[in-house]
Amino acid sequence: MTQAFAGLQLQSTVSSEGVLTLDLAKGNWADPAAGEIIVRIEASPLNPSDLANVFGPADLSTLESGKTDAGPVLTARIPAGAMGGLAARIGQPLVGGNEGAGTVVVAGSGAEHLLGKLVGTFGGRMYAQYRKLPVADCIPLPEGATAQQGAAMFINPLTALCFVETMKAEGHSAIVHFAAASSLGQMLNRICLKDGVPLVNVVRSAEQVALLRSAGAEHVLNSSDPDFISQLIDAVEATGATLAFDPIGGGRQAAQVLDAMEKAALRKMTSYDRYGSGKFKQVYIYGMLDSAPVVIDGWFGYAWSVGGWLFSYSLARLGADGAARLKQRIADELTTTFANSYIDELTFETMLQPDNVRAFMRRSTGGKYLLRPQG
Repeated sequence: MTQAFAGLQLQSTVSSEGVLTLDLAKGNWADPAAGEIIVRIEASPLNPSDLANVFGPADLSTLESGKTDAGPVLTARIPAGAMGGLAARIGQPLVGGNEGAGTVVVAGSGAEHLLGKLVGTFGGRMYAQYRKLPVADCIPLPEGATAQQGAAMFINPLTALCFVETMKAEGHSAIVHFAAASSLGQMLNRICLKDGVPLVNVVRSAEQVALLRSAGAEHVLNSSDPDFISQLIDAVEATGATLAFDPIGGGRQAAQVLDAMEKAALRKMTSYDRYGSGKFKQVYIYGMLDSAPVVIDGWFGYAWSVGGWLFSYSLARLGADGAARLKQRIADELTTTFANSYIDELTFETMLQPDNVRAFMRRSTGGKYLLRPQG
């Protein structure tokens, strides 16, 4: 007997006239195949990567709200210069949300053991009341855990763990992390403290320094300090860090950390080499919080690289067994190492209110919001 579920999903559409529209659309979910389940989504975080996908380059100063029979509607203008990169999106509704958590309401053959259980989910289209997906894209929540606690058990935890996996695989021994007071940065700090990995945390305010120090971080630098560069060189020398992860993108921080790594390496050289230290230095950019150009200026020797990084690529290189190992650790430490907190919870209706959009689109420390699709 077919079990079908009807519900709402939040969709984002770009028109050829340069208008972004966010509205609610009806969806139907039924007939999971073997190894598939249907989950009633009860919580999904508003991650920066999700919001970038849903809102794109829209000008938030042009937000306008309206209403249809299905519910609220939000529109915004997209600058003409940004439309070129959206050609493949024009007229194609997109449902955002990379991860979430909820209750399994229907299970296909081979997945019956999950029926009625709370699971964390991954695989996109989570800003919806239901989601059909493979069992492989779910993690059963530990006994006593809530949907709120499990809603963000994929993106940030796997990103932070894959930072450490990348460090080990590429022969580094310590990490420099920018924007380190973010939810992800705080999680990485807990992992590194637990695993004994030296970590240099770079933040931008005294309040953020205090936040991380109170969480046990040893090396916390304020990029606003006048002597930041000398502090960075000293911290890199003390930890031996030759690997950095940067979610900011635009600006000079990649060049600054490469320069610090080279200067720290030169301090240990006993003879001159016109090609520099020869110590390999790597900066990975994994986000573009600042869309300005990435500026690589200066001289760092000839053993360095700057590249892009995504946790999904890193996870794929680990293979099925490696990915399962990381996911099991997340489940085991869900309420400790990988705990999340939220500044507020929103429904579909309140998420589409302009004042709330402006609030959750601000990139502030500890400012993550949680969507409750069921209301």
